[in-house]
Amino acid sequence: MIEETRFFDPNEQVSDEKEFTLRPKTLADFVGQVNLRRNLSVFIEAAKKRNESLEHVLFYGPPGLGKTSLANIIANEMNGHIKITSGPAIERPGDLAAILTNLSAGDILFIDEIHRLNRSVEEVLYPAMEDFELDIVIGKGPAARSIRLNLERFTLVGATTRVGSLSAPLRDRFGIIEKFDFYTPEELAKIVCRSSTLLDTPIGEESALMVAESSRGTPRIANRILKRVRDWSQVVSDGSISVDDVRASLDAMGIDTTGIDQNDRLYLDTLIKKFSGGPVGVDTLAASMSEESETLEDVIEPYLLQKGFIDRTAKGRMATALAYDYLGVPFKDTNKNQPTLF
Repeated sequence: MIEETRFFDPNEQVSDEKEFTLRPKTLADFVGQVNLRRNLSVFIEAAKKRNESLEHVLFYGPPGLGKTSLANIIANEMNGHIKITSGPAIERPGDLAAILTNLSAGDILFIDEIHRLNRSVEEVLYPAMEDFELDIVIGKGPAARSIRLNLERFTLVGATTRVGSLSAPLRDRFGIIEKFDFYTPEELAKIVCRSSTLLDTPIGEESALMVAESSRGTPRIANRILKRVRDWSQVVSDGSISVDDVRASLDAMGIDTTGIDQNDRLYLDTLIKKFSGGPVGVDTLAASMSEESETLEDVIEPYLLQKGFIDRTAKGRMATALAYDYLGVPFKDTNKNQPTLF
């Protein structure tokens, strides 16, 4: 069974607690997401010239790409404080009211996984976002009365990995909506070089690019691999990360230079050798791997889809010719004997 906190899980893990030291502090330090960064720079500069708070911002995209980092950068650029929470952590409307009433003018409220907000909490958020007012009910029964409180003008920054799960009324209240894309190896190599400097660990350009190419287009994974390679070089080598250090440490962790690990190979091996390349349902595939289907859908399949190794069809998962070639298995076109209309 695949461990829930597998190495390539892009969600934040306990081992990432000190990652804040590697986070960029300004837009100038932020690497990648060129269009998003350019747009955000203009919006921030315009808001500062008008001496206003930035409009509410929604970031969406896969985990580990820098949504939290950009929220902190917005707070720094706008000279405000940031309050960080998450959708599941706000269980009751009173919890949200306590947070909102403690915000000062120009502050940033960052809600991670905002699509997981309770509906009752979400409805309290609507007037707070639009009119900067908060309706609260005091008392119970016939003695209950409603009070409307005025809030300071704040900026809500929401982040989600599933923008489709966000309700339309909430999504429409964001003035700025930006998507995060996966990073190129060259962008990740720049991040690795910057992080190695902060970690006081020398690394060459070729070594940084090798780490970048095995990081699935995700800065969080790149930093995680860099830390493990650093450990390897400090113990086995002279502390300066070489190409041999990167290659040896990746081999020890079961990762190849394309970012495929042993769990991905198990998935492909099961799909191709046990189910002849598919199509096969995800539940059947998960049962054969002694794994939960949600883990396959959220952790393993996204990168295999990105690499073009699998297809999600109406009939189920299918392996592509690239997957057969990767495993060194002769390709079998399972559709060649299917009847056609022509």
